[in-house]
Amino acid sequence: MTQNRKSVAAVIVAAGRGTRAGGEIAKQWQPLGGRRVIDWSCDAFRDHVSEIILVVPEDAPSEWIPANVTVVTGGDSRDASVLNGLLALEERFDLVLIHDGARPLISADVIRGVLAALTDSAGAAPALLVTDALWRGEDDLVSGTQDRSGLYRAQTPQGFHLPQILAAHRAHVGGAADDVEIARQAGMDVTIVAGSERNMKITTAEDFARAEQYMETAVDIRVGNGFDVHRFGPGDHVILCGVKVPHGRGLQGHSDADVGLHTITDAIYGALAQGDIGQHFPPSDPQWKGMASHVFLEHARDLAADMGFVISNVDCTLICEEPKIGPHAVAMRKTVSELLRLSLDRVSVKATTSEQLGFTGRREGIACMATATLIKG
Repeated sequence: MTQNRKSVAAVIVAAGRGTRAGGEIAKQWQPLGGRRVIDWSCDAFRDHVSEIILVVPEDAPSEWIPANVTVVTGGDSRDASVLNGLLALEERFDLVLIHDGARPLISADVIRGVLAALTDSAGAAPALLVTDALWRGEDDLVSGTQDRSGLYRAQTPQGFHLPQILAAHRAHVGGAADDVEIARQAGMDVTIVAGSERNMKITTAEDFARAEQYMETAVDIRVGNGFDVHRFGPGDHVILCGVKVPHGRGLQGHSDADVGLHTITDAIYGALAQGDIGQHFPPSDPQWKGMASHVFLEHARDLAADMGFVISNVDCTLICEEPKIGPHAVAMRKTVSELLRLSLDRVSVKATTSEQLGFTGRREGIACMATATLIKG
């Protein structure tokens, strides 16, 4: 059973200085695979939660902050930073996932595993069994061995029911290794779920190279294309990419005829090899008559998440002589970004004409083409 996304939030802790990794700035703000570590960490949660709290240093420049996150200033220790993040969520959510910002390769499967375990448990966290021999050392010499039976390597996100973990943090005096320790001190049971070797925490400079190796060998990148056409008919407006645009004619179609959202939806279905809108929402079915097209796009978005994919970006081009798209392009981008739970810089909506050639040139209708990139790792 998967929890309702609206009841879940994430606290991503990125307030540390990360000095062991080298570089002029902390590890979570450094580049990895063409983006920053923190961008990967935040985006991994966008299809699973309805709010992301990002805990940052007090002096973090605004340009460091990813889009579509709520920023909270960290404290003097990790547990103090987590508490600040939890306080920003108080009474607004049922569940919270607490994640290290320096773990950029967290997978959808691990996140879903933690959320599923919270159905029956006060807390849940991913971990890996310790399989190597363990030594104790002194002065660079082996001074003894340690039984590894029952030992695990802890990972994040660590998930909890928000009221309980908030109360546990408020009562905690400080100095915990992670949130599981704080939960257990408060008497909460924590279920262990399957972790992943990919879910590594970047700590040293060498970890960046290891993370990029994981990304190169395991990332599944899909690209899908969409194309759609709607003719003009009676009306006083058109709906394009979810935005009502005044116009002397409307667009004709079985639904609301939003040619922009239809095309983006088909691009996502195409990347998933899951057909097109007509297969999922047959025009012969009267229940879809007049339906708002965001319903179709949300279905494609959720299907991508169910199949383990993150939508990386979409690019949409409207082809028409009229109406003018430029004055509405930003509003269209914002609408699409909100529907897909993407940052604005991952959504492109633009327009072109056909130089008065063909049916669009004769102002008989609007065509659209779109491309969507999906990533599974």
